[in-house]
Amino acid sequence: MSESYWVVFLQILGSLALLIYGMKVMSEALQKMAGAQLRHILGAMTTNRFTGLATGAFITCAVQSSSATTVMTVSFVNAGLLTLAQAISVIMGANIGTTLTAWIMSLGYNVDLTMAVFPAFFVGIILIYTKKSRYVGDFLFGIAFLFFSLVLLSNAGKALDLEHNPAAISFFSSFDTGSHLTILIFLLIGTVITCVVQSSAAVMAITILLCSTGVLPIYLGVALVMGENIGTTATANLAALGANTQARRAAFAHLLFNVFGVVWVMLLFYPFVGMVCRLVGYDPDATTYTVAQRVALLPIVLAAFHTCFNVTNTAVLIWFIPQMEKVVCAIIKNKEKGEDDDFRLRFIQTGIMKTPELSVFEAQKEVQSFGERMQRMFGMVCELLDEKDKSKAEKLAARIEKYESIADNMEIEIAKYLDSVSNAHLSDETKGKIRSMLRQITEIESIGDACNNMAHTLVRKGAYKDDFTAKLYEQVRQMFNLTDMALSQMVVLLTGHKDELDVDRSFAIENEINRLRNQLRQQNINDIDNHEYSYAMGTLYMDLIQECEKLGDYVVNVVEARMGVRQAG
Repeated sequence: MSESYWVVFLQILGSLALLIYGMKVMSEALQKMAGAQLRHILGAMTTNRFTGLATGAFITCAVQSSSATTVMTVSFVNAGLLTLAQAISVIMGANIGTTLTAWIMSLGYNVDLTMAVFPAFFVGIILIYTKKSRYVGDFLFGIAFLFFSLVLLSNAGKALDLEHNPAAISFFSSFDTGSHLTILIFLLIGTVITCVVQSSAAVMAITILLCSTGVLPIYLGVALVMGENIGTTATANLAALGANTQARRAAFAHLLFNVFGVVWVMLLFYPFVGMVCRLVGYDPDATTYTVAQRVALLPIVLAAFHTCFNVTNTAVLIWFIPQMEKVVCAIIKNKEKGEDDDFRLRFIQTGIMKTPELSVFEAQKEVQSFGERMQRMFGMVCELLDEKDKSKAEKLAARIEKYESIADNMEIEIAKYLDSVSNAHLSDETKGKIRSMLRQITEIESIGDACNNMAHTLVRKGAYKDDFTAKLYEQVRQMFNLTDMALSQMVVLLTGHKDELDVDRSFAIENEINRLRNQLRQQNINDIDNHEYSYAMGTLYMDLIQECEKLGDYVVNVVEARMGVRQAG
């Protein structure tokens, strides 16, 4: 007998693994089908708390993953695209949207979908090998795995025959369902299990399985569901560990929201659960229900409680978003100083639950930050040109050297991140974005090299007794101004949406840099022949001009990679 129980136990574990995998495949397929539209909706439709709430609910229903929505929201806060108040409203909506998952699972327990599952597998595999419909195939596979796992769990529950198992009945009946302490214990159990398995769907499936057999009282099942609500917040909080202060606050607000809900439900636990049971038509204190009736009613009771809990909690707290914002800001202090002289990726995080589409978005924000940092580095070169104090010039040159090291590290880390993302199943559009960003970071790092070379040239100039003439300084500043204009335009193009921007200005600036370089090169030869300055000064001068021209080429390469265009001719 014990051997058969081990077999059934392994079947349950395998079924749960299949359920988690099915949810993951289905969610990722839906995100790929939606593509950038979901990110656009999240960024654009959060003008107030109610649109933010609706947006969070809609996206979570669309991708069937509150974790994906909350992690995406944390990422948007990290990137500065959402305020903390907007993020809180979206997270509230995500909690409502995730209740759809419970209803889908209750359907899987109440309706035998075996005959629909196997055709879904067959159609799915055909579509996976069809280029235009492979994401639809992934979705069919995911939802087929989900329902198949529920069928397996239901069969495993029947095989266990727990309702006729004295040991199981004795164990669960030993808990006093009328005690708040018992409810709290099971709430903590649900929280811990959800944190460990990182899947609220798996905990819900186990809860439905135990309740439908009759061994787990509905009150304890509801407690597990409440714990799952708290445990699921661990995903966003783990993802936010490497993010900025605002992102950590957004993730903590998710935890605060669910903890507040659990506190007030605990105070009104038995009346609230009784109200939900009456809505469904179930008597929690009755002992005359048959197995078929329990299987039909209890999954619906749990799904209804999950929905009522989150909807009521949101209805209460949506009016107190400013107060929630103040609380999380008071708990999580802002310790960032805004200094960027140390290497730190701002947007790329190493948290869990990342999807390729979201990862690419974060990487693009990091590339933008990389470009802005290199423009600041060039600004230091401009300062160094006019710095006459030797001590200050040495410190400035050392800072530029440090920036060049930062540029090397940023290129490597962003490239490693993109390489890890590219290992996932990606859409053709996303693959193109990754190739584009890899080229962008290579060229941006070369801009850092050019700036460092100019700094070394200026340091060498300072070692000579003679100096540039006023005319040379004026011409170098003229070239520097053009170069800074090119960098500014590059940053604009990296930051903005490429469909709304014009690349012609970047090409026009590059042509002007080339024209000025050619003019100054010929003039330099004539001036040296006329002994207006030494050959050494002329060489250093032309080194600066040539590096500016190279830097302009790197800028154009970044722009071309970003915009996906090539200059004619």
